[in-house]
Amino acid sequence: MANESPLEQFKQVLTGTARAIAHEPEVELAFTADAPTQAGKNFKVPMPGRLLPPEQVAEARGFADSFALKLKHHNAARHAALRPSEAIAGAAFDAVENARVEALGSRNMAGVAANLAHSLDLKLRTDPISRAQSADEVPISTALSLIVRERLTGAAVPESAAPGVDMLRGWIEEKAGGDLDALGLALDDQTAFAALTQSMLEHLNLTEGDIDPSDADDGGDDSDDQQEQDGESEDDGEGEAGQSEARAQPQDGEGEESEADYDSQDMDDQDSADGEMGDDGMQPVTPQRRNWDHLPQSDYKIWSTKYDETITATELADEEELNRLRAYLDQQLSNLQSVVTKLANRLQRRLMAQQNRSWDFDQEEGMLDAARLARVVVSPGSSLSYKVERETDFRDTVVTLLLDNSGSMRGRPISIAAISADILARTLERCGVKTEILGFTTRAWKGGQAREDWLASGRSPMPGRLNDLRHIIYKKADEPWRHAKRNLGLMMREGLLKENIDGEALLWAHNRLIARAEDRRILMVISDGAPVDDSTLSVNHGGYLEQHLRKVIEMIETRSPVQLVAIGIGHDVTRYYRRAVTIMDAEQLGGTMIEQLAGLFDEE
Repeated sequence: MANESPLEQFKQVLTGTARAIAHEPEVELAFTADAPTQAGKNFKVPMPGRLLPPEQVAEARGFADSFALKLKHHNAARHAALRPSEAIAGAAFDAVENARVEALGSRNMAGVAANLAHSLDLKLRTDPISRAQSADEVPISTALSLIVRERLTGAAVPESAAPGVDMLRGWIEEKAGGDLDALGLALDDQTAFAALTQSMLEHLNLTEGDIDPSDADDGGDDSDDQQEQDGESEDDGEGEAGQSEARAQPQDGEGEESEADYDSQDMDDQDSADGEMGDDGMQPVTPQRRNWDHLPQSDYKIWSTKYDETITATELADEEELNRLRAYLDQQLSNLQSVVTKLANRLQRRLMAQQNRSWDFDQEEGMLDAARLARVVVSPGSSLSYKVERETDFRDTVVTLLLDNSGSMRGRPISIAAISADILARTLERCGVKTEILGFTTRAWKGGQAREDWLASGRSPMPGRLNDLRHIIYKKADEPWRHAKRNLGLMMREGLLKENIDGEALLWAHNRLIARAEDRRILMVISDGAPVDDSTLSVNHGGYLEQHLRKVIEMIETRSPVQLVAIGIGHDVTRYYRRAVTIMDAEQLGGTMIEQLAGLFDEE
């Protein structure tokens, strides 16, 4: 003990405290320079300075206490069964449940309450509520959770968030005041509390309220085994600082669907803009290609595509910056790279096994069979023997990796996604499989120039998608890996990661694949949650982007020859995709990507 640093001693004390609060002796705690996270019994809290400044110590304690309380009082399976499917309602449901869990610890332990207040201050520093100038810029989930916290614990709303909360307080209390009053009576019962929360969200017109709370009784209990099995599938990201949440504008008529039809031609203008068209400007025709220029009718609209861009990494940064960012990426993940490389080699052996050569011997012509030359020496009268290689059954394949470049991926998740995609592309190239790496985000927060146009034109109701898309090509399918290697470092660029409109990005990547001539086309999506764009969700109904994503996925899965697979980081994506897997730790990503691809290649 004499040789241990103060930081290590603090870590041991913090671990012991977390175990005591959670009543769980297997809790493990680690420090991180990235966003604080919880994965089951593994906690990662902000690392304080070497001299243990009091404010930083309090923040670390706050996150550790919050995670421990969630482990003790929160049942993930029950929460997942009751969570609304709408994006805004789901975010609010998560935030209110987190307020319940923290209230249970705050009401009996003054020290825990003080620690939680410090961690809340840290979260609010990067939450949009602290800089909101109008009601439509206030995240409903944050405002609602702070009002619920105030009701349950008596603690005032922090000063940094008070102006934002006040913009929505009157509307929330008018619509759901009775529900807020009743929440305190169900504080110890997660199912009853969830039922009241659902009622509150329904009164706020954020959800249809069609989930029966009794259904959750079969979905899980409060046993430790159940919690360990299900992990923190829906809420692990609640502690992450800097994650942008869905917003909505409290106005009459919200939740109504537009009757306008979706014009797919707006998105077709973006597709295949980098020279994958034929000489005559038309997409190449293949036997499996269908007419994807005419999609089913949908209420999804786009206000303007004038400011959207499909751009390569080299257009966003010069060579010197890309080299610097790539070096930083390699430095960040030097340990992980060796692990993923071993898994990639395993995938390569499996693919090579499917491409093993086979021969027909004793042919009249072909390649000389050296193994039978001895027969000619022994019996000079024997004729020379030839062999002919049989055609391999391995199908010509192209793989597209579509990476979520939203702000919530910032830190270790985007770093691991970049390096995993890099190693996977290198491995597949060795096996003769072409790989394309794409990313999607927006050009600006809160709508950019498209929103400015909408405001200038008079704020017409239900304008549709209201942000400027940025679709990034990191590596083209026909581009050698060595030429595109440095491009992936662009994901480390500060300010690149903003918001995510998954439906249009998925359609863009799919249409690029459809234009390819390969027999087998695979699209792998890496994301950490539902589509979120504050500008769009603030002026359309809450499930606007999510509904479009579901329609695009359904179209691909039922009508397209493209094989679609998704990996969710920290959030359940199986509710969107038929073939999907959810991982709770970003460090599992490389192995999961390789296993999912291997499974697709093994299929006939």
